[in-house]
Amino acid sequence: MSLAGQIAWDDTILPFQLDRADVRGRVARLDSVLETILGQHAYPAPVAALIAEAVLLTALIGQTIKRRWRLSLQIRGRGPVRLIATDYFGPTAEGEPARMRAYAGFDAEAAAAHVGAPFDLVDGGVFAILIDQGPGAAPYQGMTPVAGASLAECAETYFAQSEQLPTRFALAMGEASSPGRPARWRSGGVMLQHMPKAPPRPDSLPAGADGLTTAADLVDGEDADDWNRAVTLLSTVEATELIGPHVGPDQLLLRLFHEEGPRVYTPQPVRFGCTCGPEKVVRSLSIYSPEEIASMTTEDGRVTADCQFCGAHYEFDPAELGLRPEA
Repeated sequence: MSLAGQIAWDDTILPFQLDRADVRGRVARLDSVLETILGQHAYPAPVAALIAEAVLLTALIGQTIKRRWRLSLQIRGRGPVRLIATDYFGPTAEGEPARMRAYAGFDAEAAAAHVGAPFDLVDGGVFAILIDQGPGAAPYQGMTPVAGASLAECAETYFAQSEQLPTRFALAMGEASSPGRPARWRSGGVMLQHMPKAPPRPDSLPAGADGLTTAADLVDGEDADDWNRAVTLLSTVEATELIGPHVGPDQLLLRLFHEEGPRVYTPQPVRFGCTCGPEKVVRSLSIYSPEEIASMTTEDGRVTADCQFCGAHYEFDPAELGLRPEA
């Protein structure tokens, strides 16, 4: 693929449908978005890998939300990685890019010394998705236990358990370099979802020994044949095809699913974007006690706060926060 072709597919999400199998999906490529998100903090390598996976999952899942809505993914772990939070903001108008941001809270010493799989740093907890539809609408939230061996498997469990949608992900991420250029983070992935004709009632869902529903529990007969065929084809994908840059997403779909009748839709561009601002910071500070506010106050009496997502620094006069100076 030419450099122009590579750039055209960087930071995009391509929706598609497999007509023969009644399966829909998305292909995502993230480059500058991921590099900007990870560049906000000096994350240890295993934490950066977890954030990269969470951001890619959020891009693939979030592409379906409506304009101006927000989809948030949160992983609250019991291990050294306590929190991974990502946001996908739907485009504000036709043709506009979606925006993404993310950060992680973790034990820096334990994460830096970790030598196992990055997912082990989570060590159980909760996987949650929240959809904010804007003013006047109650947000939707669904959650399932952290399960499996990766964040992708957690997401597959979430969709089977909470949405009754058979779902499969194939993801790849890492630092890549080109001749004469410094290494930078890239990621790519494919998401498949089978469209059930009539989803089962939650109280009738089958479950495995761990009490959780899987994709295999949700399809049978001809639907199972179609789903298993699509998943088998997806399993042949290679990491270099997912990340690129030599194979475009449209070419990848033809390589994987040419007999399934792939049909592509308009690609969605994605950019880094944060919604923080002085007013929002003031509102967030209102929940803190005077003792906690005191810990954020400098010697010259200014209250300071930093945005975890974008690194923006804010300073306020205590009077702006409704605080009275001590006598």
